[in-house]
Amino acid sequence: MRSRTELVGHFSISDLENLSGIKAHTIRMWEQRYGILRPVRTSTNIRTYCDEDLRRLLNVATLCGRGYRISRVAQLSEQELSQAVMSCCDDAHDHVQQVNAMLASMLEMNELHLCKQLVWTIQQLGFEKAFMHVAYPFLARIGIMWQAGTVNPAHEHLVTNILRQKLMAATDALVPVQPAESLRWVLFLPEGEMHELALLFMNYTLRARGHHVLYLGQNLPSAELEAVCETYKPYALCTVMTAVPERDQVQAYIDRVARLCPDTVLYLYGPLAHQENLVLTSSMVRLRLMTDFLAVADQLRPTTVAQ
Repeated sequence: MRSRTELVGHFSISDLENLSGIKAHTIRMWEQRYGILRPVRTSTNIRTYCDEDLRRLLNVATLCGRGYRISRVAQLSEQELSQAVMSCCDDAHDHVQQVNAMLASMLEMNELHLCKQLVWTIQQLGFEKAFMHVAYPFLARIGIMWQAGTVNPAHEHLVTNILRQKLMAATDALVPVQPAESLRWVLFLPEGEMHELALLFMNYTLRARGHHVLYLGQNLPSAELEAVCETYKPYALCTVMTAVPERDQVQAYIDRVARLCPDTVLYLYGPLAHQENLVLTSSMVRLRLMTDFLAVADQLRPTTVAQ
């Protein structure tokens, strides 16, 4: 194990507060009274915290949130702390603690624990609620850490691949829908766009509600859409714009898609769809939240599968 002097401090105490949900004054008290964290001081005497500090704090916060006394938790070794977290996260409705536990497993690169936590949550809540209430907040916290430069591509790939596997397996387990019996959707990502998780979740939720989906996935050249629409005749297209196209090219892109498929509704989701200056036609619908998309899918649900 590396010594403390070899561990680079990435986080301020306010970073730890935002990532763990534990107030800064509580973190300071735990640090001073129980020694759960050991910050490194900069040349200007400012405390900074490393990845190990964040991982330990997330585990400590998880246990304290489940009723453990901090004096007891502070005495646990790293291995005992990790094992205690795995055994105590038995409340599927305590979403904050579930997210904290998954973050700690991710930082440890502990794929086994991460998969177990996710599978258990899905079993308890159901697939869709597990993704909405746990997986999505988990990804949002990772996004904050990514912006702060405190997670690396390996962390992101670990999480993305696990969630992608679960989404594809759950989708494959659904009963197939006949195109003639439901609305038809085409789901795709713009050319160069590779962030697929939101689109995969949309694919699952549509199929689960009896819609028929032609899933075209990542990196689709827009020119291909014209032939797709002529052949498949979908009710709607749906795309997610996370990193592509460039911000100043979004308007031109959605206008091009609308020209290629003039008789089709175009649903737009993702950070780049949130630009306030976009000019939308009557056939374009901007979805700000995933719950907005779920509301559309519910509203248009075929009557034969309506609940």
